[in-house]
Amino acid sequence: MAEQDLGAIARAIIDGNLYMTLATADGDGRPWASPVFYAAAEHTQFYWVSAPEATHSQNLAQRPEVSIVIFDSRVPAGTGQAVYMSATAEHLTGDDLEWGSTLYPGAAERGGRVFTPEQLRAPALYRLYRATVSQHSILCPRISGPCHEHGHAFDHRTPVSL
Repeated sequence: MAEQDLGAIARAIIDGNLYMTLATADGDGRPWASPVFYAAAEHTQFYWVSAPEATHSQNLAQRPEVSIVIFDSRVPAGTGQAVYMSATAEHLTGDDLEWGSTLYPGAAERGGRVFTPEQLRAPALYRLYRATVSQHSILCPRISGPCHEHGHAFDHRTPVSL
């Protein structure tokens, strides 16, 4: 399958969903996964709002490296596809907070709550975060049986460029 087609699959998944699974780890490497409502910019930057006391927010303060998965859980078994991403996340302040708050929560029809920058600064309850993706991949879209392109007989990821 052409790289352009794989990129189109990834973009459609990102554009068609509201929640991503954010995987963080604490300073000792203990994993933690959290579903978060997101807004995406150029399919490479993902914004979400969380309390700084939330476990995933505390983990990001210790270890900014994250993994992200976006998928549609409503499709029939065996037909699912997902976008897997490696990223670095950060709590936004200053100009980044000002800019990010213009992007989050995305288009009004997505239904997310709008926040002003003042509502995302201490001592407010929430903060704005951004993950910048360094790598995207999807499941290799083979129909069935072994993958002739990659030589695998099992589900495996293939990198995509967006």
